[in-house]
Amino acid sequence: MTPRKRRAPGRGSRAQRNEAARLTDQLIAEGFSKKQVGEILGRNPSLVSQFFTKNKGASFVEALRAVVQEVQAGGPRDMESLKALAAGHVRPRLNREGYKARVRGKNHGRAEKVVKDEKGRPVIGKDGKPVKAWSSSLAKAGRQHIASGASRLRPVVEEAARNHGKIAFTVRAKKRAFTHDAGRLADSPGVRRNVVQRPDSTEERAYGQNVGGPGSGEQGFDAVQFKAMVDAAGGDVAAAVRNWLVMTGRLDPDAPIVGLEIRAWKTNR
Repeated sequence: MTPRKRRAPGRGSRAQRNEAARLTDQLIAEGFSKKQVGEILGRNPSLVSQFFTKNKGASFVEALRAVVQEVQAGGPRDMESLKALAAGHVRPRLNREGYKARVRGKNHGRAEKVVKDEKGRPVIGKDGKPVKAWSSSLAKAGRQHIASGASRLRPVVEEAARNHGKIAFTVRAKKRAFTHDAGRLADSPGVRRNVVQRPDSTEERAYGQNVGGPGSGEQGFDAVQFKAMVDAAGGDVAAAVRNWLVMTGRLDPDAPIVGLEIRAWKTNR
């Protein structure tokens, strides 16, 4: 019979925990929860759990140490005082080059507004609360998500089409992949966001089918027509956008899209 493998001594034990987890343990011993620790640090409690499971938290060690010392010394224990104390000690996360790392933003979002009647009063539903309706949404996709079909983008298009809204998008690709020079009105007339150049030789260009000319803002594609274009591409929003860019002579046919943002909104009637 093959003998069972023994676990390495101390694996998963408190002795093996990193400094952020060890300090968090001390706060828990003082009566704080992981949720409260996260609130003190100004972060989601799921990140605090990752101190223990994924060895994260190096940038919060100084803040945690300051809070532990304050609590153990009999200082203020209210959340506002501890949050203010921690804020002065949180170090920004650094990338491999030693520079401040860019904070990743949300890759999707949705907004609603209160429905009003002819007299401008909120419409109240059966539950006694104001009735709300979709007003705008946004979704982003990076290189890997685009390669797998960019599934998070499709709900934005579908909801906009159901509400007869408008759609605009921002595409990121290599500078040499775009056929027009950066900023030319023939490429993207009237869009205020214009062109964003990135250090990795890519550019972000915004498109909104503006027919009003320069200064007209983002008028947007008709969402119903845009959805038909997506359906024709098998439901792949990134593929539909790329087809449109190639067909309208804006992008090299062999160029991949490395980033895509879809914005949708309901126009006021």
